[in-house]
Amino acid sequence: MFSFLSQLFVGFLLPATIYIWKMKTDDWSLLSQYTQRRSNEAFATLVNRHLNLVYSVALRQVRSPQLAQEVAQSVFIDLARDAGVLKPDTILTAWLYRVAYRTAIDVVRSESRRQAREQIAMEMTAMNTASSEWTRIEPLLDETMEVLDEEDRTAILLRYFDNKSLHEVGDALGISEDAAQKRVSRAVERLRELFSKRGAVVGAAGLGVVISAHAVQAAPAGLAATISAAATLAGTTTVAVTTATVTKAITMTLLQKTIVAAAIAAAMGSGIYEAHRASTLGDQVQALQEQQALLTGQIQQLQGERDDASNQVAHLTDENAVLKNDSADLAKLRGDLAQKEAASAANTNSGTMQVTARAWLDRVTRLKERMEKTPDAKIPELKLVTEQDWLNAARGELNTDVDYRRALSAIRAAGEGKVATMLQKALAGYMQANSKQVPTDLGQLQSYFDTPVDDAILQRWEIAPAKTVPNLGLGGDVIITQKAPVDDVFDSRWGIGPGGGVGSTDFLFSEITETMKPVWEAYRAAHNGEWSKDTSQLEPYLTTPEQRAAFDKLMLRNSISK
Repeated sequence: MFSFLSQLFVGFLLPATIYIWKMKTDDWSLLSQYTQRRSNEAFATLVNRHLNLVYSVALRQVRSPQLAQEVAQSVFIDLARDAGVLKPDTILTAWLYRVAYRTAIDVVRSESRRQAREQIAMEMTAMNTASSEWTRIEPLLDETMEVLDEEDRTAILLRYFDNKSLHEVGDALGISEDAAQKRVSRAVERLRELFSKRGAVVGAAGLGVVISAHAVQAAPAGLAATISAAATLAGTTTVAVTTATVTKAITMTLLQKTIVAAAIAAAMGSGIYEAHRASTLGDQVQALQEQQALLTGQIQQLQGERDDASNQVAHLTDENAVLKNDSADLAKLRGDLAQKEAASAANTNSGTMQVTARAWLDRVTRLKERMEKTPDAKIPELKLVTEQDWLNAARGELNTDVDYRRALSAIRAAGEGKVATMLQKALAGYMQANSKQVPTDLGQLQSYFDTPVDDAILQRWEIAPAKTVPNLGLGGDVIITQKAPVDDVFDSRWGIGPGGGVGSTDFLFSEITETMKPVWEAYRAAHNGEWSKDTSQLEPYLTTPEQRAAFDKLMLRNSISK
């Protein structure tokens, strides 16, 4: 009723410009109410207004409604904490979109999930017109949006994700309606070209309609209320680590209940890292051991509530004190204690949660030990990774050498991704100060970093022709990228373009594309233009040793730990 009366009032009594100004400042008015008066109602309005966009972006990346809800909650918690420091010219739709995309990408950083998305994208490069346009572009949408420059991305978000009129888009961007129409048209054409490069051909006229109809879908009922409560709680305290832990606990999903102990450890590790950014790997190991000791204390507390289990633990602890100098008996005692703990944990959900958390922390420890024993796997960028990055890298099983290679590649990618972000910012500063000229040497960027970057890190990167990594589509004649991979099967290749774009692909796919192209074409010719659903189906079409070597690498990359 209020919305209807407002529209009548605006339509008959106020100039159109006042209405558009109100639309532009509405988000900021609500943010001001929240930051200045801690108005939970204002923040809840913002959540309801933008939740469907954030949830949809997350869902396209994580492919799980439950994980998408967790990503959405994290994004709005970030908004609650950062609301007071956002710049006045920030367009909230664009800010939330980028934070949601990056948060979701962090969640699916494990190689197996990313491999699935890349495989889908590669197979889509030759889909015939019988598939729906949304089916073709949906797996590529957010990755391609990230390649656009900020102006084009914001124009598309306002026009087709928020479904604003051209007048409203122009007002939000500070330009006329005609200029807004031209910018939206240019952005759609650029997006269409990027889709075409990835094999998803869509008409410029139909692309906007498809995105507007499908890009934003309704989030689950009740999620907005949950997020509002959690985010506003996170925004009202200055003790970041403690608040984050309490907030997460209030709205625990089934998945969060399973890994809550590890989440506590990750939050503590993150706080320690921010306070000791220059600490060595040994300091991180020590921090992890302290976290594991905390979990052990929690396990003993739960066992203390069970009289029988408490007596058994006390008895075994006494034996441990007596036999501590006897290594053989000590090993047996620890085994007995582990069996008691496992049996106790099997009786309750909390026991399952503790076992899962301990196993996860154990994988982190084993991964760090493997890194120490494999000097060739180390890169100087590792000094930038956090405990959370280690937890993400050790998310999967570590049973085989391939599992370890994937995990080590993931932790390297975390460090390299941070360097890529630093290079992007420094490159923008350099070009702004030098009449849009691109540096000829990375050492020229040193004074444009927020903090000095180790020369050993910069030596692993280079300024190369853009065609060196052609499938990133960042624009311009040059690109900043790594010189070589540590693991040519699993490592990611980052690219930073002079237009401000950042993206990543794989050294492997860049290396084998030309070699495997005849094999893919031969398979499709024999199967009515269809792409293979299983890499092993390509084997009969190999004709050269080079193709065999490339095929073996693909099979290794696609292998799944048993």
